[in-house]
Amino acid sequence: MRIGFGYDIHPLEDGIPLVLGGITIPHFSGCKAHSDGDVVIHALCDALLGAAGLGDIGQLFPSSDPKWKNRNSRYFLEEILQLITVNGWEIANIDLLIQAEKPVLNPYFKEMRHQLSQILNLQSNQINLKAGTNEKLGPIGQEKAIACYAVCLLQSRL
Repeated sequence: MRIGFGYDIHPLEDGIPLVLGGITIPHFSGCKAHSDGDVVIHALCDALLGAAGLGDIGQLFPSSDPKWKNRNSRYFLEEILQLITVNGWEIANIDLLIQAEKPVLNPYFKEMRHQLSQILNLQSNQINLKAGTNEKLGPIGQEKAIACYAVCLLQSRL
């Protein structure tokens, strides 16, 4: 078994769709990024890659490459799932913590969990989602950014 940790943060910008965990959430601002800015999937990608010892999302899909511009992050997660599977790993469980002052995210967790479980071919109970605020501190607390922490456990398929 191997544990992986991932983290991502993006600034918020008005007029951009807010995409988290593979779904679009109604909000006046979204994450500014080279791709769709899904901090949940980006953090999860890094956790999976870290557990498998395969680098990080920036090495595989660099923001300097125009072919990843505005790309749906689901693509990255699908590619990384294929990569860890080929390397003999399967996902045991995932734990995600999204840091945001607003919007309130709990009402969207069921849909996010469903979306992620479909992409990763997991049972919904293998994915846990939590939300926290930064108590008005820093860019997250001032509603200028959203971040996500991800931990995963991989087990050998061999």
